[in-house]
Amino acid sequence: MPFNTSLTRKLGIKVPVVQGGMQWVGYAELASAVSNAGGLGILTALTQPTPEDLRKEIRRCRTMTRNPFGVNLTLLPALVPPDYGAYASVIIDEGIRIVETAGNSPGPVIKQLKAADCTILHKCTTIRHAQSAVKLGVDFLSIDGFECAGHVGESDLTNFILLSRARQSLKVPFIASGGFADGQGLAAALSLGAAGINMGTRFMCTVEAPIHRNIKQTIVDAQETDTELVLRRWKNTSRLFRNDVAQEAVKIEKESSTGKFEEVAHLVSGKRGREVFLNGNAHHGVWTAGQVIGLIHDIPTCDELVTRIEREAEDTLKQASSLIIGREEHPRSETGTVGDKTEKPEAVVWGVGKSKL
Repeated sequence: MPFNTSLTRKLGIKVPVVQGGMQWVGYAELASAVSNAGGLGILTALTQPTPEDLRKEIRRCRTMTRNPFGVNLTLLPALVPPDYGAYASVIIDEGIRIVETAGNSPGPVIKQLKAADCTILHKCTTIRHAQSAVKLGVDFLSIDGFECAGHVGESDLTNFILLSRARQSLKVPFIASGGFADGQGLAAALSLGAAGINMGTRFMCTVEAPIHRNIKQTIVDAQETDTELVLRRWKNTSRLFRNDVAQEAVKIEKESSTGKFEEVAHLVSGKRGREVFLNGNAHHGVWTAGQVIGLIHDIPTCDELVTRIEREAEDTLKQASSLIIGREEHPRSETGTVGDKTEKPEAVVWGVGKSKL
């Protein structure tokens, strides 16, 4: 049964599930498959080496789906930053009207995109950052809990608290991100006030994800404890899969007497991370993964996954609703009706007695 939330209505999707932007993963194969399944697929702009390459990828994705899809544009610190404005211009020129943004100082890019009437989904790890994004005019906030893969922020706030704070504080709809893999999670997020969920690691482990099968199997075999927080010392914390390289980086980070980033730079190289997805060696370099890896036990197609999430969420919400009874009714127990004043031996509590029950 299609869902009806502010996210599905605004984006024109059937199921309130967004495939978050992922470096070296967010290609047309995955984005189109998620959109065809009824969710929102997202291309990752900076996975493409130039704005013109992004243009080609957008056009390729259009040949693979007729459904809405978006583009992720993440602004991160760099010695030589990409031409974000040029990437945004291509997004606009190609008629993309759904953009996921993230990162530092997104104001100019968001202003450029909003001027073209784009719907902005902005990722935040704190309520303070979310409130700043609201002032920039974003349409949805993707609230990233500490469980998430990649950049987790520096506040260590898990989703159970963060989503409730978002419900209490924010005046625009929000999406729950970090720790989601199934329909029970979607039902929980909706119950906490979210308009949908964002999944990254779970979509990495699908048939259409353009990464080596060995990495998908590594995720299936992993536990929720198999991640590592790296680069905390430089306040650029990322949650990565716990492999030999990530553990070596953490060891240097903790023991270094100089505190120079150059000591770990070769270990956390994005180039090595990309090669992991191509050669299938999970220990070749660092790669992002959320704690949700402990909840992933198979490698379905995107259609199978989204359909299953939809069904599980519907069943979970119906089951939750069945727990509520009318105010005039009394719940039944094996020994009688709660609220029944008839004296029963089993109603005697040690040290209290019938007269006080």
